[in-house]
Parts: sequence; structure tokens; C-alpha cells
Amino acid sequence: MRFWTVDEAAAYLPRVRQLLGVIRGVATGAATSGSNGHGPVGAADAVQASMEELRSGDIILRDAESGLIDFHARGADGVVYLLCWLDSDTELGWWHLPEEGFAGRKPLPRDPA
Repeated sequence: MRFWTVDEAAAYLPRVRQLLGVIRGVATGAATSGSNGHGPVGAADAVQASMEELRSGDIILRDAESGLIDFHARGADGVVYLLCWLDSDTELGWWHLPEEGFAGRKPLPRDPA
């Protein structure tokens, strides 16, 4: 499992936005094209490649529509937590414990005390 620092995850957000654009674009195109729902030729490959890039970085796509993304992180105290980002967020500013989910989001920085 990869553990991201806040700075690493924040620096990767522009790429995450690009990947979300591919995933959303294909879904939107398939829904509006009047086709058989598969979208343009090669679209499935583009979505698959985008999803694989997220998976290979241990980035969790919770919801493509809202752009809800989690990055695994580990504090200096050894606690594993998730850096939480929504596409509508202007920056990476939230975290939560895995068992808390989105409803448990707290502002960064994480205070291990």
C-alpha cells in the first residue's frame, strides 16, 4: 500500500482531475450519444487506463460524479488515515480515519494528539 504525504497528494491533484475528466467524459458521452451506451471507440480503454492509474497509486475513487477521492496516509504516530478530496475543493484540506468515512472529515493538518 502506498502512503501519500499531504504535499505529494496535493501535487498529484491536477492529474487526478484529468483522470476524472476522462472517466466522466466517457460516461457522459455514452449517456448522451444515443448509442448503445458504450461511447466512442476506445472509450472503454481510456476509462480502464484512468482507473488503473488511480489503482496503481492506491488512490481510492469513491464517487466519480462528485470526484470524491481518498489517498492513504500514515501519521508520524503510525496511524493510517485517509486524505480526503472532492473535485469541488480548492485544495487538499481534509482527512478522516478509514472507519469514519466522508462524514468524519476533519480539516488538515491532522493532530495526532
